[in-house]
Amino acid sequence: MFNRRNSKKVFFGKQAIGGDAPISVQSMCNTKTEDVEATVKQIRKLSAAGCEIIRVAVPDKKAAAALKKIKEKISLPLVADIHFDYKLALIAVENGVDALRINPGNIGNEKRVKEVAIACRENKIPIRVGSNSGSLAKSLLKKYGGPTAEALVESALENVRILEANDFDQIVISLKATNIATTLAAYQLMADQVAYPFHIGITESGTPWRGTIKSAAGIASLLTQGLGDTLRVSLTGDPVEEVKVGWQILNSLGIRRRGVEIISCPTCGRTNIDLIALAEQVERELSQINKEIKVAVMGCAVNGPGEARGADIGIAGGINEGLIFKSGKIIKKVKESDLLPELIKEIKKL
Repeated sequence: MFNRRNSKKVFFGKQAIGGDAPISVQSMCNTKTEDVEATVKQIRKLSAAGCEIIRVAVPDKKAAAALKKIKEKISLPLVADIHFDYKLALIAVENGVDALRINPGNIGNEKRVKEVAIACRENKIPIRVGSNSGSLAKSLLKKYGGPTAEALVESALENVRILEANDFDQIVISLKATNIATTLAAYQLMADQVAYPFHIGITESGTPWRGTIKSAAGIASLLTQGLGDTLRVSLTGDPVEEVKVGWQILNSLGIRRRGVEIISCPTCGRTNIDLIALAEQVERELSQINKEIKVAVMGCAVNGPGEARGADIGIAGGINEGLIFKSGKIIKKVKESDLLPELIKEIKKL
């Protein structure tokens, strides 16, 4: 297992971030926050998929006013995402959110920042601060010649120091760039300077296909270095996919387990069943099962059971038929058309 960086523990409601808490998976709604019904409906879908923290945009007073009603109808910690208007942050605190995402540098003068810090301190509400390669101050872009790792770190530290100057230390830091190497370097630099927990991800990573690959490459690289306490996979698509990908990254690295893990072979000339279609069917059928089991779908009866010996249960294809095996041992031979129903039947016995 990877040696994780030591960090302060901060609580978003009952959800711990940092310290010895498990690395959590979060997402952000893409509904209009003032549409309480639609937002709550999406949050419940995200929760069912494994989301552990949810963030909503609060661009105006209508959105801020809806936070109380949303909070009453959900079980996940609710984070209000606020920029520019400190009054929205104060309203969000009054309406019972579990955390704020702000940049103290863009919500007003020192007096306004102090008001927000005091309100959050009195209500035990943490603040996530950080920097994004797409919204760095012009002065930093000029100083460093672009959105470099050093620019990201200096921007985030400026925000952290503003809060610390107002006697506030319940902080989570994010440093996100669209470039993976820049993101990695930024978190590496910041790790030596603060003990606050890290929210990690690759910003604006793209559509589900491209974004999943890019996010997995960046997030996994950070996690293997012990950097990261909570994560969001940022995709241009359904937020539920963000959660699924986040969990798959954690599952693949052996950091956390949730749901069924499916392993399948890439097919070859020895494959005599429609393995691709079968693997896709198995994945669909098992997508709603939350048992922590490993299922193998292999195309070859020669190597299948051996290659998937670590699986709890699996299939190895033959000629128009296949084997069902558990823990590497064959338990039955069935026709190709019966492979899926027989597999599901055996999984239900586990």
